[in-house]
Amino acid sequence: MFQSEIRESQINDLFEKVRSRNYGKYLLRIVIEKARSISNKAIDFEFPVTAIVGPNGGGKTTIAGAAAILYKEIAPAQFFAKSGKYDASMLNWKIEYEAIDKTIKSNDTVRKTAKYHNLKWVRRTLDREVLVFGVSRTVPAAERKELRKCVSNNFEVGEDKVVSFPERVTLSVSSILDKDVSDYKNIQVDEKGNVTLLSGVNDKDETFSEFHFGAGESSIIRMVTMLEGASDNSLVLIEEIENGLHPVATIRMVEYLIELAERKKIQAIFTTHSNDALVPLPSNAIWASVNGDLYKGKLDIRSLRAISGQIGSKLVIFVEDDFAERWVNFILTSIEGIARDAVSIHPMKGDGTAIKVHKNHNIDPSVLQKSACIIDGDSEQKENEAEYIFRLPGQCPESSVYDNILEKIDEISGELSVALLKPYDFESQLKGLMQSVRNTNRDPHLLYAQLGKKLGFIPEARVKEAFLTIWCRLNSQYVDSISNGLSDLIPLESDHVDISQD
Repeated sequence: MFQSEIRESQINDLFEKVRSRNYGKYLLRIVIEKARSISNKAIDFEFPVTAIVGPNGGGKTTIAGAAAILYKEIAPAQFFAKSGKYDASMLNWKIEYEAIDKTIKSNDTVRKTAKYHNLKWVRRTLDREVLVFGVSRTVPAAERKELRKCVSNNFEVGEDKVVSFPERVTLSVSSILDKDVSDYKNIQVDEKGNVTLLSGVNDKDETFSEFHFGAGESSIIRMVTMLEGASDNSLVLIEEIENGLHPVATIRMVEYLIELAERKKIQAIFTTHSNDALVPLPSNAIWASVNGDLYKGKLDIRSLRAISGQIGSKLVIFVEDDFAERWVNFILTSIEGIARDAVSIHPMKGDGTAIKVHKNHNIDPSVLQKSACIIDGDSEQKENEAEYIFRLPGQCPESSVYDNILEKIDEISGELSVALLKPYDFESQLKGLMQSVRNTNRDPHLLYAQLGKKLGFIPEARVKEAFLTIWCRLNSQYVDSISNGLSDLIPLESDHVDISQD
């Protein structure tokens, strides 16, 4: 599994920099009263690098555009173009902002608005350098009109038009692409330098032009060049950051943005469909935009499809985290007659998010399947069987299961030994090892990994599977309560096969 190189101390320092308002220019908060599908929703930028995730048409670009048009140099039409009568929905739009601009107020925040009313935009803007990288950045060189003049056997420019990249650019590009670009050049095609062509060198010291670059390679070099040339406190907007990049390069690009936030105090907002782009970011730096609703937290793309109803299951269950997902899966598997493949379980990275998503899901008329929510035992949220909100037993899920098994170990030690890939007679040692792990453990999330190590490096997933399987057998009363509570929703196995067609 790829390990991000961003340290927790770096993350904490950047959070603190925002909390202490240690920026010359920074966008703190947007309230979208109305814009496209989003109404009366707020988004806070607690971290200088923010990801906006969501399905197509979910509102990601609306948020990015709302951020951009606070600033004078971005015309609203760049994100919110109006095409006559075909955009009749552009009516009474309003966006409110809270921002830092110490050239206007050195000790307080600035509040501004942007409105679309009577067929025109009325904005109270701020000055700030804004860099926008749209999806067109990955268009291959051969398809770009401005480079057609370079397609010729006779194309050549003077040596003074061929320049090397600054060391900071080449080092940054190399770290993202895992490729040495120190000998790459930037060729000025026109007199003003507005049109440029890149050139590279292969392992045999042979040169090649941008026409033979990968689209992602070209876009990263150009983006990094512009980002390194940007002024401090700039705003950077990137659409679909993963465009043209393999997964590891996507992660490294986000890490580079975090490093820029430290070094140049830039603020970056990017949209994405990629789980990889979320790896280096803390949960508070990630927002999901789905059908006009906004959710904060590290949701994976599979969970976003569940929120928007873009899955084929008959029942969706929202839980807090990955362990709860695994636990609920074993509970459902223990229910006799259930069509398990017709139920999907999705971790929401937080109890508040899980319940909010569940409630929105069930009132959305466009979503065909019903949902339920099962929160952790230590959640401050309230369970409500009438609303299909249930609670797992105990406090912390990991320790609750572990402690319940340890409490009954004298009855099940042989069975658990076999489930843990050990001989049945290993039961005599198992209790002592489990007790030792429990005594020394400080983080319940590590219980199963620590026990697996003591048992001879048994995988953590296998240890969890063994514990949860036996837990469900020992706690059949709780399993039955979930079965009864979800009886109206649970899809059952059936011998009937419907071969009719609509």
